[in-house]
Amino acid sequence: MTAPARTQKQRREEAEAALLDAAAELVAEQGLRALTLARVGERAGYSRGLVTHYFGSKQALVERLARAAQSGFVPGLADLPPGPDRLLRLIDGYLAQQTKHERPLNRAFLLLWMEAATSPDLARLFADRTEAFRTDLREDLTAGIAEGTIRPDLPVEETTAAIVAQLRGIAIQLLVTPESLDLPALRVFLTDHWRRALTGGGHGLTR
Repeated sequence: MTAPARTQKQRREEAEAALLDAAAELVAEQGLRALTLARVGERAGYSRGLVTHYFGSKQALVERLARAAQSGFVPGLADLPPGPDRLLRLIDGYLAQQTKHERPLNRAFLLLWMEAATSPDLARLFADRTEAFRTDLREDLTAGIAEGTIRPDLPVEETTAAIVAQLRGIAIQLLVTPESLDLPALRVFLTDHWRRALTGGGHGLTR
């Protein structure tokens, strides 16, 4: 039996995925300066024209790459309602994903984030990505405060900033010197730390 012919939508999705993988590999191996539409097409086995057709420009490709790296980064979160359980799952899952720095997409996201400090275009992009991250955290915190499982005096904005900075800071440390941290122990420590910080001592609050 012959396999059914792929639809145009399937072919497009496969091509886009292959191009994003190729772009992630180039950034992970050589940094953003190595990323050109021609090299992405060559790495993926497509023409430069197809890369341009799908993404339009290098900046648009980088934006898609950053979004793809964050989409579904921690499995299972979509199945949980907003609140402290989802937030703690995110913290632990984010750290768990740091064992996978060999995945080009993970490494590419961190390298692009670091380059954003000296690139105005990337800075704007990663400001949006960071705000999206913090929005998810705010949703968990405000839901927990409303239901009484997070202490009502918790400063939401400061807490979201601290969590993002802590998780990305650890990710950078592991990217540069992976042998410097005991990640399993750190996962346990940080999850317990934030559980206590959110509840004021490790116990859920009631109204």
